Amino acid sequence: MNAFTKVSEKGQVVVPKAVRDRLGWSPGTDLDVVETVDGVMLRRRRAARKTISPDEAVARFKQIYRHAGSAVTLEEMDQAVRDEADRRADRG
Repeated sequence: MNAFTKVSEKGQVVVPKAVRDRLGWSPGTDLDVVETVDGVMLRRRRAARKTISPDEAVARFKQIYRHAGSAVTLEEMDQAVRDEADRRADRG
């Protein structure tokens, strides 16, 4: 749907009610004004993401990804990567 509006003397623009209703923009909705090549784009402002500490990030990671086996050394990981690279080279 195309709509029409004007810029007021104060630089204000009214977003037509039908558009606001369809987008769920009630009074007080925070919007980002994004400059584009052709003009501006309005979009609902996303909530800022909460910054977490490295310790919290590790704790969350551990909750999601659980390793049931024994610990693996860096050398074992490096060897597994080399083995996989060799396997793919033999295949290709």
